[in-house]
Amino acid sequence: MPTPRYLVATAGWLAAAVVATGAGLGGIRLVSENLTGTPGGVLSEQDVARALSAAPVSSTPPPPVRTATPSERPPALTSFSSSGGVAIAGCRGGEAFLDRWSPNPGYEVKDVDEGPDSEAKVRFESSDRHVELRITCSGGLPHADEQSNHGGDDD
Repeated sequence: MPTPRYLVATAGWLAAAVVATGAGLGGIRLVSENLTGTPGGVLSEQDVARALSAAPVSSTPPPPVRTATPSERPPALTSFSSSGGVAIAGCRGGEAFLDRWSPNPGYEVKDVDEGPDSEAKVRFESSDRHVELRITCSGGLPHADEQSNHGGDDD
């Protein structure tokens, strides 16, 4: 039984995330060793005590922590895969918007309406196929509709 494309795309994305995280952590380790002079940036008790005693004492209380209200939070994004490519979309105030998009191999992006609007869309084209992802919102969540045609058949 063939593997669904979204599983392959998800596995590829996860592998890229693991590689990027490992590279980032390695870079942080290298930089922290150069800054602190100790492997991994580890300080001794004496170094910590010295740093704390040298730190200025503030008499003003810290500002209160403010949490974002639901309307201030960034909208949740959803990934939609199609035969032509992938689009990451969300809803804001009942309107759809595209955050990112990427064509699959053999396709290119030909038209994008990022929104926010009642409908956001991206059109992927290959030499013999056109695929359009149309994103709309329902109940505050994005939904995608894929429309495709072959060759010279235009929408």
